[in-house]
Amino acid sequence: MQIAMLQDKIVPIEDLEPVYFDRGIYFGDGVYEVARSYDGKIFALKEHLQRFANSLAAIGITGVDIDEVRSRVHKAFEAAGILNANIYFHITRGSALRKHTWDASLEPIFFLTVTESGDNADDKAKGIAVSTHPDWRWRRCDIKSLNLLANVLARQDAAQKGCAEAILVDEAGLITEGSHSTFFAIFGQKLQTTPLTANILPSITRKSVIEAARNIGLTVAEQSLTLRQASHADELFIAGTTQDIVAVVRFDGQVIGDGKPGKYTMSLTQEFLKFTV
Repeated sequence: MQIAMLQDKIVPIEDLEPVYFDRGIYFGDGVYEVARSYDGKIFALKEHLQRFANSLAAIGITGVDIDEVRSRVHKAFEAAGILNANIYFHITRGSALRKHTWDASLEPIFFLTVTESGDNADDKAKGIAVSTHPDWRWRRCDIKSLNLLANVLARQDAAQKGCAEAILVDEAGLITEGSHSTFFAIFGQKLQTTPLTANILPSITRKSVIEAARNIGLTVAEQSLTLRQASHADELFIAGTTQDIVAVVRFDGQVIGDGKPGKYTMSLTQEFLKFTV
């Protein structure tokens, strides 16, 4: 008899719910997105769904109707009634007994949550500390997959150091991005951030920040940063869906600027918010 054990209870395999065999649990075999709403309006949902479709195609999950996903997102968002929400959704390849290969007959599994956006006003007002960590992730970070263990370990390491984010550094000593954010530096009137390649996520917020930077008169350089360059920047900040723009005032223990959010970071925050209304 094929069996499973849940905690200390033994049950026949055939009695288990399909969720216990989800390939997302066994292999991280799926992709996800997180969108954000502002005062009842979902920001950049079209762009999030396009990236979601790109990720699905990249790992060969087929049979997903993106229009249906869009409909589900709106339905759930309206049902929740939360004006400022984080909308998380993922699709896994399906549910089956554990094996590395998959059958074409698998039905993708959809999951979604709508939760209240956290209040990070204090972080925005004061800025945060970050610490660096080796980038242990796989080589296709442009795919927003469920394989996030390396991100989790880096973020936990930062938390144990009293920092709000981990900034990932590759084998060449170059900064890629944060564990769950994009990393930016300002030198004079130039905004610098890692170029889009397979080793970073094509962040929706990153795109908006670059547009906002040009709107306020900054030049933009998509060039990789070394640790030394970052530590000598005039301003540093991170940006992402769930936190918007947050100044970095301490980098691996070193104070950046005067230890307060810089003028351009503050201007970018205001310019970015114009895109959300």
